[in-house]
Amino acid sequence: MTGSIKTNHKTWKTIIVFLGILTLLSSICYYAILKLNPTSIYIGALMLSPAIASLITLKLMNRSISSLPWRLKSLKYLRYSYLLPACYITISYILIWVFGFGNFGNKNTIAAWSDELGMTGFNTPMVASVMILLLAIVGVVKNIGATLGEEIGWRGFFVFELRKLLSFEGTSIISGLIWSIWHWPIIWLIYNGSGLLFFHMAAFTLMIMAISVIMTYYTFKSNSLWPAALFHSVHNIFIQKIFTPITATNEISSFWLDEYGLMIPVITSLFAIVFWRKANKENL
Repeated sequence: MTGSIKTNHKTWKTIIVFLGILTLLSSICYYAILKLNPTSIYIGALMLSPAIASLITLKLMNRSISSLPWRLKSLKYLRYSYLLPACYITISYILIWVFGFGNFGNKNTIAAWSDELGMTGFNTPMVASVMILLLAIVGVVKNIGATLGEEIGWRGFFVFELRKLLSFEGTSIISGLIWSIWHWPIIWLIYNGSGLLFFHMAAFTLMIMAISVIMTYYTFKSNSLWPAALFHSVHNIFIQKIFTPITATNEISSFWLDEYGLMIPVITSLFAIVFWRKANKENL
């Protein structure tokens, strides 16, 4: 019993140190983003903060960086981590288009893609097909460098520490909630003054907590941080670079589109219920 108490105390200390360092590093980045200029370099620094915080924490706790789950035993988890976010995002936007919350085919986006690809004069289906294919492959691979900065910290380190103290469900909920709160200043930057700040914050938080269940499931099943890094990259690229830009908006679109609208949180919550049950059956 005494050994267990000491282990729990050390784990809580590790978690507190990690969150403290992360708060300090993130505060510096958020100051730069909110007060100086919201450039990609500051946002990139913010995304690296969880990784840096975890590495510093390991050093302070006299633990090796090699103790993080760098290895991947089976490629099937990478396959699942690509297909799942692609699936729930595609379903979400098809429903958005079907119900008229937005429409497929944003002319401005197609024009911008045509210029970027050097395909001016090509028809819309050809331009869209080429760009979507490139984003789904090249864009996802390039973006892993950014998402890895988060996932080394969140799924590579934080969830494994929480799992020493909590159930799978508790780990998923707590890590998802803290992960979402960490993003709140960005939402404030985007929607402050819109009158819908709290709606978008709530929608985003629901989505993050839902995908936290799925990502935590595959992190523990694979015992690796790589599926989460790929999952995160696919999620970002398919929403931010493909489906949201290619959707023409109307007066009600802001309630439904993107990570801050309602459709993706609803669909991801349904997916999360499935993985919540799978984890219970498998005693994860």
